[in-house]
Amino acid sequence: MKKLLRSLFSPVLNIFESASDAFVYKPSHRIILVVMGVLFCGLASLVLWFAQGQDPAYLLPVIIFGGTGLVSLVIGLLGTDQAVAKIWGSR
Repeated sequence: MKKLLRSLFSPVLNIFESASDAFVYKPSHRIILVVMGVLFCGLASLVLWFAQGQDPAYLLPVIIFGGTGLVSLVIGLLGTDQAVAKIWGSR
């Protein structure tokens, strides 16, 4: 299943896994990334839920927070140690 999901999200994963530089990885970075992804997706869901039927401009925070949460979850759950280190900016 993980192999299928990695191939599905390969365009996003390739951006963060492409560098060949040395990196510093800590397991806590992956945990924090997953927690942040859940929080951002939850925030996007709350905005979508409470702002339904109002001005269509509410979709902007839903797209921004939802996209950030989705990328964080994909990198945190499916990405390599190098991808997690790159999203944190660790060198």
